[in-house]
Amino acid sequence: MAITVSLVALFGLVLFFLLRSKTLGAGSAFIAVMFGFFLASTGAATPINQLTDSVIDALSNL
Repeated sequence: MAITVSLVALFGLVLFFLLRSKTLGAGSAFIAVMFGFFLASTGAATPINQLTDSVIDALSNL
């Protein structure tokens, strides 16, 4: 679990700087995929899924 959280932080930080510098390419896509993969393995996955479901429900009720 500690390794997963560290990888999420690392990939998140790298992704932040890639997006900030507007550097887009295969490397950025790989970083984004790895960030999502490791984020899904943490305890943050459940609240993110709940938030996504709530937003979809709110938008579908408009």
